[in-house]
Amino acid sequence: MDRVFSRYFGLFGKIKFPKAVQTFINEQYIKYFKLDMSEFDKASEYESLNALFTRNFLKEREFDKDKQIFISPCDGTCLSSGTTKDGMAFSIKGKTYSLKELLGQSISEVELKNEYDFANIYLSPKDYHHYHAPCDLKILKAVHMGGKLYSVAKKWLEKVDGLYAKNERVALRCQMDNGKLMWLVFVGALNVSKMKFTFDERIQTNANASQVQVYGYENLYVKKGERLGNFELGSTILIINEKDAIEYNLSEEKQIKQAETIGLVRL
Repeated sequence: MDRVFSRYFGLFGKIKFPKAVQTFINEQYIKYFKLDMSEFDKASEYESLNALFTRNFLKEREFDKDKQIFISPCDGTCLSSGTTKDGMAFSIKGKTYSLKELLGQSISEVELKNEYDFANIYLSPKDYHHYHAPCDLKILKAVHMGGKLYSVAKKWLEKVDGLYAKNERVALRCQMDNGKLMWLVFVGALNVSKMKFTFDERIQTNANASQVQVYGYENLYVKKGERLGNFELGSTILIINEKDAIEYNLSEEKQIKQAETIGLVRL
């Protein structure tokens, strides 16, 4: 039912109403969710709710070009960060998820024996919905795993154990410039009708996928700040990296912006 609801919500979001009606819908959405539109076009410029959800900056944000600087891949709220223990990470205080279940075929059994640092960033309906590379990366593999579409809001994380590993998700296995491994995991959620990736249009989410889809890449490099794709509503991005590869400057409930410095890459 959650997937059907999300699909119909997604279809509604793509309807292009007459301009006056659409502008009214857009303005109500902006008002209700308290969107900050200072970096974007005005409400009347978006031909559908989906266009508003996936709005682009009028001017790309600037960020520190130093290779040691690690930037946020998105707007959002840091719900939790820390180090895994016995293959488990915290979604919020008191609630955990399994790396093995979350990452699936993007991580080996041998690698699961190691400890990892993690950061969970929740994107609410008011946030900018695109995601960007947090540092220079080589993308090695993308693994699309079907699943539920539970809401990823904090109250649902409190209700559903291991929620991130139960929802539909795409895990990118990446290598950083310092040679360390990092995973960027994009978690689907209620009303998130699509997750899109600029580097591979084959990745089709919310499509009733029952099989795990694995995509391998050779020489796929992305630069820090480069756009990787977008959600079509709010969701969550998980960052998981080899222990001590990144020194994070994050705290629970910290509001962050895409391009903001959130850590240092240990070279």
